[in-house]
This record gives sequence, C-alpha cells and structure tokens, in this order.
Amino acid sequence: MKRKIAALIVGLAMTASLAGCAAPAGTAQIETVAPQESAEASQAEDAGASEETASAEASEETAEGGDYHIGIVTGSVSQSEDDRRGAEAFQEMYGEDRVKLAIYPDNFTEELETTIQTIVNLSDDPDMKAIIVNQAIPGTTEAFRQIKERRPDIICIAGESHEDLPEIGSAADLVCNNDFVARGYLIIRTAHELGCDTFVHISFPRHLAYETMSRRLAIMQAACDEFGMTLVQETAPDPTTDVGVAGAQAYILEHVPEWVEKYGTNSAYFCTNDAHTEPLLKQLLEYGGYFIEADLPSPLMGYPGALGIDLTAEAGDFEKILAKVEEAVNEKGGAGRFGTWAYSYGYTVSAGLAQHAMNVIDGVSELDDIDDIAKAYEVFSPKAAWNGSNYTNVETGVKSDNVFLVYQDTYIMGDPGKFMGSTDIEVPEKYFTIK
Repeated sequence: MKRKIAALIVGLAMTASLAGCAAPAGTAQIETVAPQESAEASQAEDAGASEETASAEASEETAEGGDYHIGIVTGSVSQSEDDRRGAEAFQEMYGEDRVKLAIYPDNFTEELETTIQTIVNLSDDPDMKAIIVNQAIPGTTEAFRQIKERRPDIICIAGESHEDLPEIGSAADLVCNNDFVARGYLIIRTAHELGCDTFVHISFPRHLAYETMSRRLAIMQAACDEFGMTLVQETAPDPTTDVGVAGAQAYILEHVPEWVEKYGTNSAYFCTNDAHTEPLLKQLLEYGGYFIEADLPSPLMGYPGALGIDLTAEAGDFEKILAKVEEAVNEKGGAGRFGTWAYSYGYTVSAGLAQHAMNVIDGVSELDDIDDIAKAYEVFSPKAAWNGSNYTNVETGVKSDNVFLVYQDTYIMGDPGKFMGSTDIEVPEKYFTIK
C-alpha cells in the first residue's frame, strides 16, 4: 500500500540542529542567586550542582558518541554529476574529517574488482559507521557482504541500485530506488496530458537486463496502450563500453534529428542513461519533441550543458537553479515541453541517505521507516512533494521491509511552469504486477 509523504519546509533551526550546532560539551549555564541560610536552600543548591554535573557528563557522552565517520561512494562528475555534488554538499555541511568520499570507476562494468575494493576500503577506517553507495552499481552487493563479514557494525545503504533489488536487499541494511513502477505509468500519463502521441524509449542491452528498467519499460508499454500512444524503442551505445561517454553522446547528437523527423514533434523522449541526457535535450530543444523527465530527474541533469548556461552562482540553491534553467528553456522555445523534478534526485539521494544514516546512528530515526527517510530527504528538498512505497517482488509477491521506492512530483517548465500533481495520482493496481 502506497504511503503519501507530505514534504515540509525545513527551517533554519532544523538545519542548524542537523549540522550539529549544539553548545560545546561540558558548557554549563551560570546563574546568580541570593545567599540562602536554610538547609532547604542548601539541599536545592546541591541538587542543582548534581544536575549540572550530570548534564555536563551527558554532553560529553554525546560528543564522544558523535565522533564517527560516514562514507559516501558515487560515480564521477562526468558520469553522475548530481550524485557526486550531493555527496560533496553533505561533506561540506559536516566536514572532511567526518565525511569520507570515494569514486568508483567510470568503466565499472569492466573494473568490477576495483569497484568492490573502492567500497570495501572505507571499512578499514575504525571510526566508519555507515557507507552509502549512490548509484549502487554492479559489485555493490558483494562489497556490502565483504564489509558485513569484517565490520557488521557498519550500516550499508544502497541508493539507486543497478543490481536486482531482492539480491542487494539481502546484503544492504537499506535500499532506496526511484519508483520505477509508479513512474513507468506516470511519465506516460504526463506525456499524454501534454498532447504527445508517441513515446521514444532510448536504452541498450545492459540496462534492459536490469529488472528495474525492463519492468518499467513493460509498464510504459502498457500505459501507452491505455492512453492510445505508440511506444518505440531506439538503441544507443553504452557509455561504459569502448565507445566511452564521448562516443555515446555523439551518437545521440547525430540521431535525434532523424528520430524527430520520423516520429514527429508530438513525440516524447526518455533515455535510461545519464550521459545520453545532455545531447538528447540539446537536440530536442533545436528540432522539437518533448522531454518529461530524466531517468534520475534534476534541473542539473543535462540541462546546463544543453542550454549553455553557467550555474556556478546558483550552486546548491535548487530554486534559483530551476528558475534559471526554466528561463533558458523558455528562451529556446521549449515552454510546456520540458520537465524535471524541482530538486535533483541524485543529489538528494546522496546527501539525504547520508543524513538518514547519521540520524539513525544518533538515535533520532529508525532505519526502515519511510517517514524518517523522507525527513532526511527534506533537508535537501524542502518544498518537494514525495510519494513512495515498499518494494514488492513481482515474482514472489513478497514485500521487502528494507527496500523502498520513492518519487517526486513532475515539474513542467513554461511561462508559468507547473507541477503536474503526479504524487497525488493513484496508480492503477494492475501496473504493480506487470513484468
């Protein structure tokens, strides 16, 4: 059963408390009191002193308990910029001494051992208490198993797993993925609402071997059938192969014009790989077509490069980032045709899951509580509406206690732009059993 997550605006007081801006340990408040000669006054003074001592000792224990490290592993800026920037933002918030970052290889499919070792190496730190991998590419499950064998005290969290969810769920303490089930339906529904008659799905064999992506594609096909749309599949090069990112992007640049000519300007496009997103957006802005949202949505996902805009001054402020991106899209004639999530998914997952791990370690959150996960996400997406549910294995019908699927409302840029209310839509039950 799906649970609606109503996001709250997180105030400065919450941010300050999360950032650990407490008074220094052992600091006592001093009050001036009038001398008392009675035994009652003397006893009260002694009791106050005892309470003050206990308070100081508790503060010292809290400070000692907070002396731990959190590790975050992401892809590189060239492969997964938002994921990396979220990790960097969390490190900036809490300091390099406390937050340790690592990067897995761009060509992770060919460097599996390096990937595993990169993750496992963080557990060599005796103060490490949680390791977050976003995106959890192949090798993460094995890395978590090795970590648990040597350091069962470390909390292992996977963000956006590329491995089968039941498999990684057996090794990780917590897994959070985008809701490929609900979004498979909602992306098509939004395209239909905007007047699209064709949906073009761009991917490659490695991605389509993943349950999350193959199942979403099947749901998209079923939704297209329901809304009277045509779904077509196009294959593009895998950036992790010998062609690399540059070759894969060149292919997209070359083929989008002919795709738009073939399928018409009322066609909507979706690609499963981050590296494909920028050239796809660039050409759709030039030749026509719609783009509802990225595989891992964000106003930073592909838009800055496609639009040729500098967001340095707006870094970390997603309201300003979205406003600047939207203005540039409108200037290019893309109003009403291009969408995103208002806050970066990859950025929020990297930072939000690390925040959640910290909250759990500090004893203020439960690891497998969807509301506590949302609370941590809200620190980095304060005005977002979220929805989500536990993952259900379509083969067995078993609902997982530690694997969650989440999504944010879709925002279509325009003059004015608008949220599509995706998080308020009830996805028909039949879509949860399509495979």
